[in-house]
Amino acid sequence: MLYNKCTNYQFNDWYIETNKGRILASQGEQREKYENEIKLPHLPDMLFADNYLKLKHKNGFGLEFNALDSLKLVDPSADLIKVSVAKEWKESRTDYEFIDKLIRPFDWTFTTPYKGTLTGETKLNPIDSTERINIEKLKVPETISFFDEVSLFDDELSDHGISSLNVKIRVMPTSFYILQRFFLRVDNVVLRSYDTRIYHEINKKYLIREYSERESLAKDLNLSPRILSEPNEVSNLLTLKKTQIERLEFP
Repeated sequence: MLYNKCTNYQFNDWYIETNKGRILASQGEQREKYENEIKLPHLPDMLFADNYLKLKHKNGFGLEFNALDSLKLVDPSADLIKVSVAKEWKESRTDYEFIDKLIRPFDWTFTTPYKGTLTGETKLNPIDSTERINIEKLKVPETISFFDEVSLFDDELSDHGISSLNVKIRVMPTSFYILQRFFLRVDNVVLRSYDTRIYHEINKKYLIREYSERESLAKDLNLSPRILSEPNEVSNLLTLKKTQIERLEFP
């Protein structure tokens, strides 16, 4: 019997829905669907195919976060990260069976630049912007009307690190805030955090979307094992490589 936990919440003109289910089975129609649509030699060990966060406006447009669309953006023809990093990995390990993965023709770390899926017959319109999310305002204590966190996939990289994608949403009386984070740790090699932040105030006709890519080599950080296991702490210490700010304007 399949387990699914669906949660709904109404915020002004927005209908919010989250779903949490079991890990994708090793066989079956759903597995075949993923393998047919995602051109990768293998999928993450813990893939939550039924999990999602959906937001739908009363006028039909919306935004969704799901595992299938995120994995479609994983590079199917690139090896680990960079040749130089692969070299460092070989020098630091004697696990040659695992090292063989470095030359496979795909990104086995499942790094994805996924920023969510725009939905509806008429969609939100992304426009480059300089308007940033007011993080200081978000730090001010405010009533949380609704909160949820959804895992999309996890992989332990054959016990040599972690690759994960999850999304959180919190709704306040006059706004909502979403954080999706892809986090990668290849032990003794590299750490990476790709964050997508969405913010919307009730009186605005747009959402703000901030996307950032951060990455550092492990040797340049010298972090304790405790911190390495805390993505929220690690991500703030990584070097910023890319930022994109957009207004998702109502159609």
